[in-house]
Amino acid sequence: MVTETENWLTRRWGKWVVPYAALWITMLIGGVAVVILALFSAEVYDNVVDSAGLANLDKPALAFMEHLRNPGLDAFVTGFTNIGGGIGMPILASILTALLIYTSRSWRPLILIGGAAAVSITATSLGKKLIGRTRPDHADAVPPFENSPSFPSGHTLNTTVVIALVVYLACLQIKRTSARIALITAGVIFIVAMGLSRVFLGHHWMTDVIFGWVLGLAWVGIVILAHRLFHGLRHREHAGPAPTFEHPAHLHEGAAGGTASGTSPAGASDAETPGPAGRSSPPG
Repeated sequence: MVTETENWLTRRWGKWVVPYAALWITMLIGGVAVVILALFSAEVYDNVVDSAGLANLDKPALAFMEHLRNPGLDAFVTGFTNIGGGIGMPILASILTALLIYTSRSWRPLILIGGAAAVSITATSLGKKLIGRTRPDHADAVPPFENSPSFPSGHTLNTTVVIALVVYLACLQIKRTSARIALITAGVIFIVAMGLSRVFLGHHWMTDVIFGWVLGLAWVGIVILAHRLFHGLRHREHAGPAPTFEHPAHLHEGAAGGTASGTSPAGASDAETPGPAGRSSPPG
């Protein structure tokens, strides 16, 4: 005879253990793949430089940016690029993640963004150590100067990962299409501007930035895949709908608890429940 405790454990296994195991395994395998991709891209980069392929972009791009400089613009871009640095980006990421945790009533934004940022930092560190590429000369750069290896651009890679995931998770909570488009547009502009700011200031070569964008987007795609897989398994176990932009998942514990007891919480259904300021019910 199956006891109540065994029933509870069975429900919890299907509701939490299996989906979270899939989430972590996918992110772990994907993270290893991205780090390997970073190492592989470093080798490819060496060959590119030797054969004067994409490297032909570097000096012309830097020369073009130097012609755009003036004291006022230099100061503005320096302030902006500091947002993506070792101090600015952790602060920004923490604020945005805290907002997502608050609005979604879930700790999963911390898992996704924190885990993704850890992998991107690892890929950046390994890429820099392996290639050891020298940054543009100080004569071609705007102070304060940086002396660490140049490839890949850590500002670009980490900004791409953090901002893209914040936009993705925020779009799952926003109901209005126009608001989603505005948010995505702002995110794209921020990511592109951060990368170009590194070239403008002469702190990175253009190819450093390009590889940062590519690696960042590849890793973001894997993290989103893991997130979708997590919710797919949750939905299969009757724990709520998988998230889409039209049907965000209702995964906060209040809703889940109401469903588990056989009653719909406050008349909720699988359809979206509009929230304040045009937001739909919180996703996981």
